[in-house]
Amino acid sequence: MSSVANKDPKVAIKKRSRVPGVIITQYVEQLPPGKSTPDFTRKPMATTVQEGKKAFFKAVVNGEPTPTVTWARNNGNVEDPEKYKTRFDERAREHVLEIANVKLDQADTYKCFATNEYGQAVSTATLKVLEGGLKKKSKEANGQPPQDFRAMLKKTVIVSRKRQLPPKKEGEIDPKLWELLISAPKKDYEKICFDFGVTDFRWMLKRLNQMKKEREDEQAKVVENLSNVKQIEVTPHGRAEFSMDMTLWDPNSTINLYKDGILVPYTNDPNSKHSLKKTATKYVFSIKDPGPEDAGFYQVDVEEANVLTTDFSVPAVEFTSKIKDVKTSECEDAVFQCVLSTPLNRITWSKQDSSLDDEDKYEITVSEDKLTHTLRVKDCEVADNGAYYAIAGITSSKASLTVKADPNARKRRKATKTEDDLAKKQAKLQKEKDDLEADGEGQTEKGAADAAAKALVGDGGDGKDGKDGFGDDSGDGKGDGKGDGTDGKTDGDKGEGDGKKNLLTDGDDENKKDDAADKKKKRSRTGPLVPDTAKDRGVQFVSGLSDTDANVGQRAELSCKLSSDTSEGRWFKNGKLLTNKDGVTVIKDGACHSLIIDCCKEDDAAVYRFEAEGRKSEATLNIQDPPKIDADALGKFTKPVIVKAGENAEWKLPFSGGAPMNIQWNKDDDELFPAANVKIDTSDTESKLRLTKCQRKDSGEVKIKLKNEFGTTEAISKLIVLDKPTPPQGPVDIMESAVTSVEFKWKPPKDSGGCPVTNYMIERQQVGRNKWTKLGEIPGSNPSYKDSDVDPGRRYSYRIRARNAEGISDYLQTEDISAGVLRYPGAPSSPKVVSAFKDCITLAWSSPCDTGGTKIVGYNLEKKKKGTNYWSLVNHEGPITGTKCAVKDVIEGAAYEFRVSAINLSGAGDPSMPCDTVIARDPMKPPGKVTDLKLTSSDYTSFSLAWSKPKGMKGEEGEAQGYYVEIRPIENLEWTRCNSTPITRTSHTVLGLKAMATYWVRVIATNYGGDGEPQAFDKYIIAMPPPVRPKFKDHNMKTFVVVRSGNTVRLNIIFEACPLPEITWLKDGVPVPKHVTITNSDKGSQMLIPTSERSDTGIYTITVKNIVGQESFNVEVRVTDDPKPPGPVELDENIPGTVTLSWASSPDEKRDDRLHYMISKRDAVKRTWRTVGDNLFNNKFTVVNILPGREYNFRVFAKNDMGLSPPSVSPPFETKKQREKFKLNTRERKPLDLESPPSFIVRLKRRTPPEGYDCYMTCAVKGNPAPRVTWYRNNISLNVNANYYITNVCGVCSMLILKVGPKDIGEYKVMLENKLGTSESSMMLNVRE
Repeated sequence: MSSVANKDPKVAIKKRSRVPGVIITQYVEQLPPGKSTPDFTRKPMATTVQEGKKAFFKAVVNGEPTPTVTWARNNGNVEDPEKYKTRFDERAREHVLEIANVKLDQADTYKCFATNEYGQAVSTATLKVLEGGLKKKSKEANGQPPQDFRAMLKKTVIVSRKRQLPPKKEGEIDPKLWELLISAPKKDYEKICFDFGVTDFRWMLKRLNQMKKEREDEQAKVVENLSNVKQIEVTPHGRAEFSMDMTLWDPNSTINLYKDGILVPYTNDPNSKHSLKKTATKYVFSIKDPGPEDAGFYQVDVEEANVLTTDFSVPAVEFTSKIKDVKTSECEDAVFQCVLSTPLNRITWSKQDSSLDDEDKYEITVSEDKLTHTLRVKDCEVADNGAYYAIAGITSSKASLTVKADPNARKRRKATKTEDDLAKKQAKLQKEKDDLEADGEGQTEKGAADAAAKALVGDGGDGKDGKDGFGDDSGDGKGDGKGDGTDGKTDGDKGEGDGKKNLLTDGDDENKKDDAADKKKKRSRTGPLVPDTAKDRGVQFVSGLSDTDANVGQRAELSCKLSSDTSEGRWFKNGKLLTNKDGVTVIKDGACHSLIIDCCKEDDAAVYRFEAEGRKSEATLNIQDPPKIDADALGKFTKPVIVKAGENAEWKLPFSGGAPMNIQWNKDDDELFPAANVKIDTSDTESKLRLTKCQRKDSGEVKIKLKNEFGTTEAISKLIVLDKPTPPQGPVDIMESAVTSVEFKWKPPKDSGGCPVTNYMIERQQVGRNKWTKLGEIPGSNPSYKDSDVDPGRRYSYRIRARNAEGISDYLQTEDISAGVLRYPGAPSSPKVVSAFKDCITLAWSSPCDTGGTKIVGYNLEKKKKGTNYWSLVNHEGPITGTKCAVKDVIEGAAYEFRVSAINLSGAGDPSMPCDTVIARDPMKPPGKVTDLKLTSSDYTSFSLAWSKPKGMKGEEGEAQGYYVEIRPIENLEWTRCNSTPITRTSHTVLGLKAMATYWVRVIATNYGGDGEPQAFDKYIIAMPPPVRPKFKDHNMKTFVVVRSGNTVRLNIIFEACPLPEITWLKDGVPVPKHVTITNSDKGSQMLIPTSERSDTGIYTITVKNIVGQESFNVEVRVTDDPKPPGPVELDENIPGTVTLSWASSPDEKRDDRLHYMISKRDAVKRTWRTVGDNLFNNKFTVVNILPGREYNFRVFAKNDMGLSPPSVSPPFETKKQREKFKLNTRERKPLDLESPPSFIVRLKRRTPPEGYDCYMTCAVKGNPAPRVTWYRNNISLNVNANYYITNVCGVCSMLILKVGPKDIGEYKVMLENKLGTSESSMMLNVRE
């Protein structure tokens, strides 16, 4: 695979990528439209892997056209397909470099190149390879009999909590990781290691067991029992908690909480920031309302012993997608899923009372990009109902799970569970059988079973490097099992066969009961594990040897401690006995034995063993060799390298240090790679950098970085490239252009070429000629030149070159410069009066901007009396050389104006503008403050002021001769004068204000002695008329408007309010629809509905509100149309002399609550139509006074606010008169009784008329004698109430209520009474709004 592009680019433009660490080289000066250079969307990341594992580099690139991706490494190539495999993942759009079976020599800096025809992007990533655990040969293979004692613990070091943990060193495990693993349960090892970037941690278990044993011995001094240690987690109720079960030897022992090594105070109050809750033996530490500031490394100490360590991190993360509520049936799976804004390795899943782990019941998965996190609740039960939480950092998301019960599902689950358990047991038995068969020759079945049992128990058997419960190499199958399996080697008797390798969790899963029973025993162990019947084994190790790292040339010390002060011991190196003659120092101090190597060499790296009375302890001394640079070579390297342009620059630096050595050259923080002008040669002891054909732009800092697995060092030098200077800089300023000389100046070169400019070379050309004449050279310290050899009236052009020790620059050419042309200066500024007295006036002015190309030699000052046109010269004795003059030729009390003109070599220029009129008189004191300042009127763009003259105090204040008015917007700090010249009257109107803006206002009295003190208002002024409470001005505004459907509705409301009010329109209490147009002004508001519909009917309310108050006005708008006629009319004669009409409702009755009916009658005699009924809201009416023998016609109209509908005509109605012969029959007279009690023929009916309409109530009665009719409302008689119109015609009783309102609501009753009895009928009247 090639690491560079095949073609040579025409240009090489370096660009920075948006992704840090990516360098882009562009091959063309300008990219075509739609094309782009390659770039990285995601660059490869640095990786640390264990030796023998796989390593991956992944990159995502972009560019148009699509770039080609290739890989390379600094030291070596990636061409071997067996070691390096490249592929492209279509789904993830990733380019992947896979390194199988990583070796130590493959640790290097790898480069990824993305190349297309327009450029190339380069990114680097470092691969670090951690050396695997040393595989020790068996004692039998070395010809040494195995010893029957344990490998002892490391030297106990109590870490003071006041001191920070040692910093992480390059290539080593972070000390924080060790601390966390010591306190964490075994099931959390993988998660904790993954957070620190360690993917394979089994090689760490040996050292971890040793450290845990040390910590347990330290804890045993103050703690009787410690269990159930839980790392810090954020709970659903928003607290961060970590806990443990702990029994103390002394209940009064001090318990301290530290954060990052600093003591943190806590209380028992759960409302405090840090609190401790103790229940029996359970200790729970909590942090209330955790935030980013609470992140840190927390440790809990009992006295000086650490019992818990946990790391609390608060990532800046949010939920892009939160978990959702889930409903499922019993025995089915439920899935909760969330998406984060920032990648996280894991989040916390929990229920209300406990967190959830990835186990049989729950499956927790994370997507490859670490953004999507999923919780699967398997085989749901009704007991799984409840709230579930996803907690990322200190942010949480909540959802509920609802499981529907299914009795049939329970039976299926029970059968499935039984089958699964049986399958697991069979698999376990088969695995044990396979393990026994694989134990090797010479191992009996009993021995194999013993070895397997010891491996499962976790005591480490008798093998080397056995782990306490983890068993990476659990040892010989037939040993007596007395090794403790920690970092020390073995001390058991000789065994036969090799032990089986154990999995990480064998000691936990297989022997949970044994672990629980042995917890106390493990804390009290200080010697080998022996049966209860064993005898005393003699001297023991209190602390064994520890693996030690030392640099070449440094001092190294190995030490251990025995249980006896009198025991002697011997030291061995790789099995060879050591004495003081071997270059080491052996020291015995009581029970402590030490081996000291004053100056370590590489061959001192070995396995050292100490033996005493049959006991032994071993440790490995690792000699590290970080990069080193000789001081003399470093001094030579740091000296700057100075070369001339086009020459070569070379650096050479010898070094020493362990291999492999990674060497990186940088220039100005950019890494250098081999190229046409960059040559890098590196050997095992020296590195050379050669830059060919150096240019001035190559000057800068050159740095070499040496790095191996033991450390890093740097050396810095500097490159200085000397070259000719760049051209002098323009523009050229003409200082003088006189008749006989020209003088001009310029700026020095931007780049002097690395050495100072010694001279400037000047050439001249007369305009119109081709010849350039050399005028000479001038020193480089003064970049200006005066040419005195010029002809008047001619124009010249000049060339200027800079010279240094390396050469001459290109020239800077001036524009044409005229010599000897009369160019007069511009006008100075208008003179200003400095002081004025009765006999002297002093004036000052500024020089003109345009000097005319030559120096100003002086000024002419002129004066004239006000009102005249004659200017007289003041300076008769010659030009004034300065810009200030005192004029003494003045007359007291006279008013003067002055002007000034500048003079150069060509003559006097134009005069300035005259100064303000000044009077020759002695100074006057400024006036005092104005009085009685008040605001007389104001509106939105102006306000008027009035004031009185200052009351001058003689000798202290002068008389006011004018006034200035100043304003300042409240948001500004500067005052602005409204009048440029003083006003003499004591009133003024300020114009051009911003409506409703707030201003501070003040008035200043002035005279020729100066301005007096300002007089301001105590409060600010708002640009607005005087406040007026909103009120409606049109007293004839309609409160009811009827509009035909389809026509325009326009409501114009005129009001008066100040300041400008806020106007709100509502329809039936809610904002008006969008099709309604509202137009507001400062004097009124208009509501417009262009095309009205019936749905626009309603009550429209306008509310006008300002800071003074508010007013509202209601207008009822009714949008309707001509009513449709009612249905067919039917006639019915119930009582002689009357006829009852009934008809079907008009179709518009449901849409128009104000629709009612009108009835007209015509008989055959009069032949005219007469209204007999109106304002009828029901569909029945009785017409009285019907004469027999006449024909009647009736018409029924529907009526609304628009008018009448076409009529519905009834059939003719006639009662024929029966005429018979008069016949007189005389009969015996019998007394007849025609009297009857009162009763109702037609009773009252319930009415619900709209508010504001008339209500008509009727009923028909009979009785003999005629009953007395009385109307009641709420049991109060209405017969004498003038507000009700009551009639009784031929037994038809009626009552009319005009414009009903809420006050008319109630129960209405008609009472009939005669001598034979009483009768009554009642109804409820409700009024619609």
